[in-house]
Amino acid sequence: MDKNQLGVQYMQDGNWEEAAKAFNEAIEENPTDPVAYINFGNVLSAVGDDEKALKFYQKAIEIDESAAAAYYSIGNLLFTKDLFNEAKDMFETAMKKGLQSSDNYFMLGLTLVQLQQGRFALPYLQRSVELNEHDAEAWFQYGLCLAQLEMIDEAIVQFQKCIEIDPNHSDAFYNLGVSYAFKENATLALEMLNKALDIQHDHLLAGHAKKLIENIQ
Repeated sequence: MDKNQLGVQYMQDGNWEEAAKAFNEAIEENPTDPVAYINFGNVLSAVGDDEKALKFYQKAIEIDESAAAAYYSIGNLLFTKDLFNEAKDMFETAMKKGLQSSDNYFMLGLTLVQLQQGRFALPYLQRSVELNEHDAEAWFQYGLCLAQLEMIDEAIVQFQKCIEIDPNHSDAFYNLGVSYAFKENATLALEMLNKALDIQHDHLLAGHAKKLIENIQ
């Protein structure tokens, strides 16, 4: 098996030490392969060494400026540090360099939401779920973005798709409850909020929303 593939397998198993060893060997065998540097960077990022990870991503770009996955990985690092403008630039660059993955669309959409640019985020979140229909969190964030733009009927559809995939997504049930309350359907709203609380007993927002609706009735 190729050293990069072996390293990825170790990463999937959570065996970071062996993964790092495999990627290091891949770099030694082929020092001009940007993929090995990106993979090594991903291991370093996973174990919390973001500074060193960044150097590996930058090295990958030095070797091949069209290494789209390196820009995506830098974007993720920047996103975790709340550097949303810089992260947006990286995700957009990854896309321009040819990375058309659901993850990149999702992260770009999420970054735009953080930048209060929900209308610009929508097409990217939509594309993300089109490319990966089994990603519950992507459906949820797409629904959330629609709800924030007061497109409630469309948001409800996405939240429902989210809970079809992940029946224990308490936040999706909570947001369904709020959406139905917005549409003045108290019965359905309470049903959804109760489900959110069944899944997560300490869901403060669901508990608060439930009390508000019960007090109005």
